Amino acid sequence: MENLIKGQRLALSGLVTGNVVQLGLASAGVALDFACFGLDAAGKLSDDRYMTFFNQPRTPCGGVETAAPSGDAAGFSYQLDRLPASIERLVVTAAIDGDATMAQLGSGHLRLLDGGRELARYTYAGADFAQEKAVMLGEFYRKDGGWRFMAVGQGFNGGLDALVAHFGGVVAQAVAEPEPAPPPKISLSKISLTKAGQTHKVSLEKGAGAPSKLTVKASWVDNGDGDDDNDDLDLRVGILLPNGQMRFIQAPDTPGNFGAMPFVRHLGDVAGASGKEPATETVEVNPALAQHYGGTVGLVFSVYSAVANGAVSVASMQPKMVMQYGEQIVECAFDFRLSKAADDDTVYTYVIGMARITPDSIILEPSGKTSEPGSEATPWLSWQGENLQLAFNGPVVFKGEDKEDEDDCNADNPRRYIA
Repeated sequence: MENLIKGQRLALSGLVTGNVVQLGLASAGVALDFACFGLDAAGKLSDDRYMTFFNQPRTPCGGVETAAPSGDAAGFSYQLDRLPASIERLVVTAAIDGDATMAQLGSGHLRLLDGGRELARYTYAGADFAQEKAVMLGEFYRKDGGWRFMAVGQGFNGGLDALVAHFGGVVAQAVAEPEPAPPPKISLSKISLTKAGQTHKVSLEKGAGAPSKLTVKASWVDNGDGDDDNDDLDLRVGILLPNGQMRFIQAPDTPGNFGAMPFVRHLGDVAGASGKEPATETVEVNPALAQHYGGTVGLVFSVYSAVANGAVSVASMQPKMVMQYGEQIVECAFDFRLSKAADDDTVYTYVIGMARITPDSIILEPSGKTSEPGSEATPWLSWQGENLQLAFNGPVVFKGEDKEDEDDCNADNPRRYIA
């Protein structure tokens, strides 16, 4: 493994054994948004689809996608041979999402990996910068028919929107003067909820042109223990009705329905994450949920690791959730690894987020709460005034098991999900 210094270059030929290069990113002290800009020969973002970041996680060709290697907070996966010839450079950047500056950064690193094997690392710290709001960390570039990497470490006065402008794009919220060939517009709208108790309200649009669905995606990474069988989480959704009854969906047994009861649909089970690609399960929610049920509806989104998958810390897979409604994106990214239950491999259920849906809005909040050690009970919601009360005492529900087995496990539990 090579420790890179600012300006140092590295040829990838001979180092990378396959066709995938992983790039891991981490920082401490301030929250950073990472992005990768695919630039043409003029150093410009001529195609907005080649900016890869939280709001656009994959390029059309699949050559770049967001993927955090095990042990890193963020990162990208590269299949450089898939990129079109028009992409000459890939610039990896970090920008502060807030009022801090790069000088307040504790420490950080960028590292290159080949199949989990670390090839090179570039470290940086707040002492390297002043009042900058962003930094160009490194870049891949074409040279003599192959790809090379350079550690850059160049501070930048603006934030992410200024980086977009620097590379020839325009932030979607900005108004540009009419011109024959306007620069590509990039949507940067995202809210990150990182602490239990935080909430964010999303307004539901009405009439023609309003988004037709609310999408919730839960993702997790390979825990890096070398065992592929235990990287399988399941996204489950509990639905609290205005009258206090609960429904429950999970794939593949009870996937739900978008246009009829329960107006929530699971798009399918994912077997597990790999070292190269996080796993993602997706749920679609009908925005008219409250109208269909005649009042405010509560939702609880949780991920679950069954005993049959083997004892494993759910926290080691770093689960998080992203909700999207049109251009509005809210991320529930509570760091479960900070929980006192993080190292307990008998904690099987983690609630990523909860939502209250009214006819006019969605109020989303992260949780950070887990089941008791050894318990496979599901999260259960109840109304406490207009707020949601969460408990881990719902009926045990096993994926793919006979209903009679579940009834035996729940003989002493009076709670039942309705069909």
